[in-house]
Amino acid sequence: MPTPKPKAQSRPFCFSVKGQVKMLRLDVINSLVTAVFLITVSILALIPKSTTYIVLGGVFGLVASVFCMADGALIYRKLLFNPSGPYQKSAAHDKF
Repeated sequence: MPTPKPKAQSRPFCFSVKGQVKMLRLDVINSLVTAVFLITVSILALIPKSTTYIVLGGVFGLVASVFCMADGALIYRKLLFNPSGPYQKSAAHDKF
Protein backbone atom coordinates (compact mmCIF):
# COMPACT_ATOMS: atom_id res chain seq x y z
CA MET A 1 0.00 0.00 0.00
CA PRO A 2 1.64 3.28 -1.08
CA THR A 3 2.06 5.94 1.54
CA PRO A 4 0.53 9.32 0.79
CA LYS A 5 2.96 12.10 -0.05
CA PRO A 6 3.15 14.88 2.49
CA LYS A 7 1.55 18.05 1.25
CA ALA A 8 4.04 20.81 0.46
CA GLN A 9 3.73 23.81 2.69
CA SER A 10 2.40 26.79 0.87
CA ARG A 11 3.22 30.33 1.77
CA PRO A 12 0.85 33.20 1.26
CA PHE A 13 1.42 34.99 -2.02
CA CYS A 14 2.59 38.21 -0.39
CA PHE A 15 5.46 36.35 1.33
CA SER A 16 6.63 34.50 -1.78
CA VAL A 17 9.32 35.80 -4.12
CA LYS A 18 6.81 36.43 -6.92
CA GLY A 19 4.61 38.36 -4.51
CA GLN A 20 7.51 40.55 -3.43
CA VAL A 21 8.45 41.28 -7.05
CA LYS A 22 4.85 42.17 -7.88
CA MET A 23 4.70 44.54 -4.88
CA LEU A 24 7.95 46.19 -5.99
CA ARG A 25 6.49 46.73 -9.47
CA LEU A 26 3.45 48.33 -7.88
CA ASP A 27 5.76 50.53 -5.82
CA VAL A 28 7.47 51.77 -9.01
CA ILE A 29 4.08 52.62 -10.55
CA ASN A 30 2.99 54.30 -7.31
CA SER A 31 6.15 56.44 -7.23
CA LEU A 32 5.66 57.62 -10.80
CA VAL A 33 1.97 58.43 -10.32
CA THR A 34 2.82 60.35 -7.15
CA ALA A 35 5.53 62.29 -8.97
CA VAL A 36 3.11 63.30 -11.75
CA PHE A 37 0.53 64.39 -9.18
CA LEU A 38 3.09 66.44 -7.23
CA ILE A 39 4.37 68.13 -10.40
CA THR A 40 0.80 69.04 -11.40
CA VAL A 41 -0.07 70.48 -8.00
CA SER A 42 3.22 72.35 -7.71
CA ILE A 43 2.88 73.99 -11.13
CA LEU A 44 -0.75 74.89 -10.46
CA ALA A 45 0.32 76.43 -7.13
CA LEU A 46 2.85 78.66 -8.90
CA ILE A 47 0.45 79.99 -11.57
CA PRO A 48 -1.75 82.38 -9.55
CA LYS A 49 -0.42 85.31 -7.57
CA SER A 50 2.89 84.36 -6.08
CA THR A 51 3.79 85.12 -2.52
CA THR A 52 6.84 83.83 -0.75
CA TYR A 53 5.02 80.91 0.85
CA ILE A 54 3.33 79.84 -2.38
CA VAL A 55 6.66 79.84 -4.21
CA LEU A 56 8.27 77.85 -1.38
CA GLY A 57 5.41 75.34 -1.48
CA GLY A 58 5.72 74.96 -5.23
CA VAL A 59 9.48 74.50 -5.07
CA PHE A 60 9.22 71.94 -2.25
CA GLY A 61 6.56 70.11 -4.25
CA LEU A 62 8.84 69.96 -7.27
CA VAL A 63 11.73 68.73 -5.11
CA ALA A 64 9.45 66.05 -3.61
CA SER A 65 8.45 64.94 -7.10
CA VAL A 66 12.14 64.59 -8.04
CA PHE A 67 12.63 62.40 -4.96
CA CYS A 68 9.63 60.27 -5.99
CA MET A 69 11.09 59.77 -9.45
CA ALA A 70 14.48 58.86 -7.93
CA ASP A 71 12.73 56.37 -5.65
CA GLY A 72 11.00 54.76 -8.62
CA ALA A 73 14.26 54.62 -10.58
CA LEU A 74 16.14 52.99 -7.71
CA ILE A 75 13.43 50.39 -7.17
CA TYR A 76 13.35 49.66 -10.90
CA ARG A 77 17.12 49.24 -10.86
CA LYS A 78 16.84 46.82 -7.93
CA LEU A 79 14.25 44.83 -9.85
CA LEU A 80 16.37 44.83 -12.98
CA PHE A 81 19.59 43.62 -11.38
CA ASN A 82 18.24 41.50 -8.50
CA PRO A 83 14.77 40.24 -9.47
CA SER A 84 14.60 37.32 -7.08
CA GLY A 85 15.42 39.15 -3.87
CA PRO A 86 18.39 39.25 -1.54
CA TYR A 87 19.04 35.50 -1.59
CA GLN A 88 22.70 34.48 -1.36
CA LYS A 89 23.93 30.91 -1.77
CA SER A 90 26.88 31.37 0.58
CA ALA A 91 28.18 33.97 2.96
CA ALA A 92 30.63 36.55 1.67
CA HIS A 93 33.38 35.49 4.08
CA ASP A 94 33.22 31.87 2.81
CA LYS A 95 34.58 32.89 -0.60
CA PHE A 96 38.07 33.62 0.70
